[in-house]
Amino acid sequence: MTAQAGGAFPFPFSMAQPSAELNAERRRLRELRRSLPAAFREQAARDIARRIERLGVLKPGRRVAVYLAVRGEVSLDRVIRRGWRTGVHVYTPRVLNVRRRSMTFLPLLPGRVLERSGYGLFEPPHLVHDRVRPSRLDVVLMPLLGFDRAGHRLGMGAGLYDRAFRHRVDARRAWRRPRLIGIAYACQEVSRISPSTWDVALDLVVTEKGVMRPIRFNADAGNR
Repeated sequence: MTAQAGGAFPFPFSMAQPSAELNAERRRLRELRRSLPAAFREQAARDIARRIERLGVLKPGRRVAVYLAVRGEVSLDRVIRRGWRTGVHVYTPRVLNVRRRSMTFLPLLPGRVLERSGYGLFEPPHLVHDRVRPSRLDVVLMPLLGFDRAGHRLGMGAGLYDRAFRHRVDARRAWRRPRLIGIAYACQEVSRISPSTWDVALDLVVTEKGVMRPIRFNADAGNR
């Protein structure tokens, strides 16, 4: 399998009630991501790290959340090390309760021992006083299972990120923080994802092929 494998499907999927087709698409994308050759994933991680650095994300004093890659996700190890060297405050998620879709963000520090959670994720130990509210982060680098040109994200289905950043969809306030940047391989792009009202759109998507600035569709144009 190469990075040129297509990811588009011919009709929109709704995130509100996952259908058999959506579940099948998630399985397909997971398999596609896992099947990418190790050498390709390594080069893609280098290219993506360079693009993130050029975006000016890693500025001293900023609060930047990352993820610790599992199951074929793009590795952010280079980004994390660069952030530490630059004086970035690096955070990573810790899942508190999947059923309640509860997730917090904790500091990711050099040398700190990580724990393997029951969900198969590597996480910092849960120290309550270390927590940072999602709205206090400046930038969040988010793992993607799939994405479209409108900046809609297909995740693993738990809704953890959407719940954490639901303040971004509050029409009463013009929230600009944090900046949400999706990280993926280019082959994970799909034709279109129909979002639910609670889905939080991405501000950017970074792949090994470039930086995608989402094209927003209004209600009239969305079905064209």
